[in-house]
Amino acid sequence: MATNPIDRCWRCQPDWARKRFRLADCVLGFGYKTTGGKNGKIYVVTDSSDDELLNPKPETLRHAVIQKEPLWIIFGRNMIITLQQELIMQGDKTIDGRGTRVDIAYGAGITIQFVSKVIIHNIRVHHIVPKEGRMILDSIDHYGFRTRSDGDGISLFGAQNVWIDHVSMTNASDGLIDAIEGSTGITISNAHFTDHDETLLFGASDSSKLDDKMQITLAFNHFGKRMVQRMPRCRFGYFHVVNNDYTHWEMYAIGGSSNPVIISQGNRYIPNHASAKQVTHRAAKTPDIKRRLVP
Repeated sequence: MATNPIDRCWRCQPDWARKRFRLADCVLGFGYKTTGGKNGKIYVVTDSSDDELLNPKPETLRHAVIQKEPLWIIFGRNMIITLQQELIMQGDKTIDGRGTRVDIAYGAGITIQFVSKVIIHNIRVHHIVPKEGRMILDSIDHYGFRTRSDGDGISLFGAQNVWIDHVSMTNASDGLIDAIEGSTGITISNAHFTDHDETLLFGASDSSKLDDKMQITLAFNHFGKRMVQRMPRCRFGYFHVVNNDYTHWEMYAIGGSSNPVIISQGNRYIPNHASAKQVTHRAAKTPDIKRRLVP
C-alpha cells in the first residue's frame, strides 16, 4: 500500500489510464485549487516537432497549450520535444505524460505566465538552453516578440494554482524551476532533481514585494546526485518543505532572505560527504537578475 497520499490517490488505481481526470483531485498543499484541464477534452499530441512558432501545427504540444479552452493533453507515443523558444502555456491545461516517455530537451523550457490552473505531470525536462528572441504565438489570437530565454526548465511568472508532479529535471542553463513576480498557490511534488547548481528559485529579488503572497508546497521530492544549492532558495512568502529526501548537496539545501516563512518538516538530510554540513542558509540580500517577461 502506498504511503504517499498523492500517489495513493491515483497510482494504486488499476483504471487510471481510463480515468485520467481523477489525477486533478489528488493535489495536496498550496496548489490544491488547481484543476488543470479537468473540465475540458483530451488532446492527443502525436507530432514532436516545434518548427512553426507563429502557426503551430495541430497535434503538436505547442498547438495544444495555446488553446483557450481547458484541455487534458496526453501523448500518443514516446517522444523528445526540442522547443525552439519558450513553450508559453494558456491556463486550464494539464500536460500528462503518463504511459509514455516524454522528454522536453535540448531546447527552451516551459513558461507559465499570468495564467492559472496548470498541471504538469510525468515528463522529463533536461538539457534546457537559452534561445534567441523570436516572434511567438502565445494564444490562438495573440502573438508577440519574446526576448532571449534564460534557459530555465520551468518558469512561473505571476502564475497561480499550479501543480508540478512526477517530473524528472536535470541540466538547465539557469534554474530548474523558478517561481517569481507574485506566483502563488503552487505544489511541487514527487519530482527527481539531479545534476544542477541553482535548482529552485522562489522569488527573484529582495525588492519585489509582489512575492509577499507567495505560497509554495515542496513535498515528496528527491534531490539527488551532483546537486549544489537552492533546494529551494526563498524570498518573502510562505513555504512548506515536507517529506523530501536530500541525499546530495555541495553548498546548502534550503536558503532564504527577506524574511520568508519556511517550515521544514519530515525531511531527510544525508549529504554525500562530511564537508556538506550546511543544511540551511540565510542568504544576503542580493538580486538574482531575471529578465522581465513581456506579455
